[in-house]
Amino acid sequence: MSISLSDQIYQALPFLRSASAEFLEEFRQHAQLLQVPSGKTLYWEGDHCAALPVALSGQFRVFKIGENGNEITLYRFGKGESCILTTSCIFSQGEFPAVAKVEIAGEVLLIPEQTVRVWMLKYPEWQKYLCALFSKRLSDTIATIEEITFKRMDVRVIRLLLEKYFQNENKDIRLTHQQLAFELGTAREVISRILKDLEMRRAIDLSRGHIKITDPQLLQSMLKNKAM
Repeated sequence: MSISLSDQIYQALPFLRSASAEFLEEFRQHAQLLQVPSGKTLYWEGDHCAALPVALSGQFRVFKIGENGNEITLYRFGKGESCILTTSCIFSQGEFPAVAKVEIAGEVLLIPEQTVRVWMLKYPEWQKYLCALFSKRLSDTIATIEEITFKRMDVRVIRLLLEKYFQNENKDIRLTHQQLAFELGTAREVISRILKDLEMRRAIDLSRGHIKITDPQLLQSMLKNKAM
């Protein structure tokens, strides 16, 4: 199915602006535009990776599910990015090793697996794009491992709350204790205990499905002291 290379695609993938005419023509012919709703699963663990999703909009979460049902987020990708585990799966011809899900509805370009492999050998611009994604994701993964291995859980909770607070510019964070537990790869009871302590210190207010940051300065001070 041929697609039109609209401004939206050029904005998400600026490397296409300087790509060769031959590559652009193949991109038009092979990339399939797909709208994906929130909650849709792109890949389950063990799936065959038939196509590489390249995000034009929306947000996508890749995570592992443990034997006890706990989840841990490996990474997220959004506009202009792709799922590196899918790329690895395509080149190794193996099974997808995690779960990839749509968090925020958006649009993706699906590149067939065989096309992904051919372009990697044929077009330098595609090589640079994928290599840059691999490099960024490797750095993010190392940071995640350091976070899990060396940082206390209360420090990780406070850091995540502050990230969401400043990203959304909204004191009211719509997350359940279980969702936070999934995000950080721990038990809900551990998260609930930490949040209750933060509420007692008057840094946050808790209600069902909501966490309201009442004193971000206090959280930042606690984070600085705990991280030392």
